[in-house]
Parts: sequence; C-alpha cells; structure tokens
Amino acid sequence: MAKRHYSALSQPTLSMSELICKTLDHDATDMLIDKWLEHRNDAYWEWFQGIRERKHAANSLRRQVLVWNKGDFLPENIFCRTVDTGRLIPLDRTWSTHVYHHRSMQDRKLSMMPVVFTMLPELMMLRGMHDLGCDDIYIIVTDMKRQEMDDVTEYFNLVCRYAFGRTCKPSIENEIQYNHMRLSHTLLKQRRTPCFPQIDIAFRAILHEKRPPFIILFSHQTTSYSQILFTHPLFVPSEEIFFDFPSGCPNPCCNDDCEMIRFPRRGIEGAAVLSIKRGRRNGRKVRSREMCNWIDCNICFNEETSQYAESSEGSQSSADSGDTPTNNGLVCSKCRLVKYCSPEHQKKDWEEHRRVCAKAATI
Repeated sequence: MAKRHYSALSQPTLSMSELICKTLDHDATDMLIDKWLEHRNDAYWEWFQGIRERKHAANSLRRQVLVWNKGDFLPENIFCRTVDTGRLIPLDRTWSTHVYHHRSMQDRKLSMMPVVFTMLPELMMLRGMHDLGCDDIYIIVTDMKRQEMDDVTEYFNLVCRYAFGRTCKPSIENEIQYNHMRLSHTLLKQRRTPCFPQIDIAFRAILHEKRPPFIILFSHQTTSYSQILFTHPLFVPSEEIFFDFPSGCPNPCCNDDCEMIRFPRRGIEGAAVLSIKRGRRNGRKVRSREMCNWIDCNICFNEETSQYAESSEGSQSSADSGDTPTNNGLVCSKCRLVKYCSPEHQKKDWEEHRRVCAKAATI
C-alpha cells in the first residue's frame, strides 16, 4: 500500500502523527477525582453550592439541567441531564483521557496527569453532559500563547467549515494553504512544540477517526489558555447553568477574560463550535433524543409531543402502583425530571434516582 503524504487539504490519519499518545484509564481518572475532592478548590465548591441552592423548575424535563438535591459534595450525588439521550445521570461516570504530546515531554519524563487534573472540573461537566460517545476524551498538548491559540482556533473553524468531508472552491483552498503556511512559520519561528503540522494531523485525524463531541487544545503557557472545540452546537453547555462557572484562574484579581480553560459560560455565543458536515461517510447526524431514564433501556420517546403520563408520588411509589405508561413515557411526578417507559424500569432506576428525586420548585 502506498504511503500517504500529508497536506493541508488531504485527510490525515493518526498513523501519520509523530505525537506520543498517553492514555489515562478509568482507574487513573478515579484517582484524580478523589485527589480533587480532597484538595477542594473554593471557587468550584462555592459554584456547586450555588447550584444546590438553585431549585430546578418543574418544566425542566427537556432542558439542560444540573441538580444537587441530597447528600454530600460527591460526584454520585450531582446529576446532569445528557444532551444526547435526555437522561438524568450522576457525574460519577469516569472516562479514559488520550493525551497527545511532543516526544520531548516523554524524554523529560513529564507526567500527563497534571494536564488532566488542571481541567478536571470542566472534564467532569462535559463528560456528564453525554450519555454516549464520551467514554474517551482527547487532548492535544501544546505550548502556544494566547494569540497563537486564537489563530489556530480560527484556522480549524475555516477548515471544518469548507474542507472537512467536502470539496472546497479553489479560492478557499488557497486561503487554507496560506493560513497553514503562516501558522507553520509562526510556530516554527517561536520554537513551539509540537509544530503546527503535527497539531493539524492529530486534530483532523481524531475528528475523522474518533468523532468525539469535543477536542481540547491544551496550552501549558501561563499567559495562554486551553481551548475546547465542540463538534456540534448541541454539545455546548447551557448559559442558563454555566453563566457563572469559575474561570479556573488562581489569581483573584483576574477578570472573566483571563480564564485558564475557555469553558463556554455564555453558551453558543462564547463557544468554539466547528461546522462539521455529517451523514454518510462523515458519521451519523447529531440529534437530541429523549430516552427512558433506565440506563439499560433503548426506548426513545416521541420528541414532538408534550403531554406526559404522571406517576402518583414519585418514581418509587409509581413503580409500585403499576401505572400504565403512554407512548410518551411516564414522568416522575415528584421531581418531574425523568421519564420512563414502564413502572418496571422506574423501579430498577430508583436506587440511583432516589439520590436526586425531590419536589420541583414552582414558577
């Protein structure tokens, strides 16, 4: 088989990348979460306390929602509605992190665990927003400064909008090639590692082969930030929930624009969303579903209807009562946050749902 050659306009593969991939498995993630809880950051702690004081509304069945109603400050007691299946699931689900970095970091025997630990609260939130397709998170480690990160983000927006899975016009091809050469020259001149072609190969190959909901460009420059690039608007955190999410910067004098991780606190407006063509060879189209809250159930409800059956006094009591569900599902009447296809699945889910089920606030 002929060896593939890299160019700014051809689709690269991960086998072409010279970056080292270090994978932190679920056990390593568990250990980092325990360490983070032990050395609790006051800013994040206060933010989660604010989430607990914000009572969820009774009409929040279909919106993004983050709920902490009961118990101590532990991931298993904080629940997030997933954007892909509409389930309310605790944040205690772990993931594997694949960190791509320059070989010089391996030569210096630098651990990748501080990279993940730096953005652990953000990763927990993003992981919690997805039921499917987020068991693996991808990070590319760079040493780009702020303006360089801005330029690279703009470049990938351009490439994904016009060239990812598409044939673009000659004028766009020239623009892509010009910006590719400019970024390559800039990062080479500043002796950045990895070089821009290696960042480009890894980034576009991960998009094509792994199809993640987001990719993170991490920078360990103290004057820069780490960028989260989303692959669809549906995957962006809601402004209603995250408008006051901590910036992650330890300096109390910093303003909102001085974040270490550019987490989109203003929703779509403040997010880096890549315009990726989907369908056929480019992967399945993204759509929001509303599924039975029992994790092992595959039943999907009709999204166009708005009338729901209700349980009598909450999930456990309705499961015991034997109510017959409609095609639209059976809603927990106590919290009104979850739906089930049958009383049997309500009962099976109760052991987990009881940690969050509480009477909804009235508006």
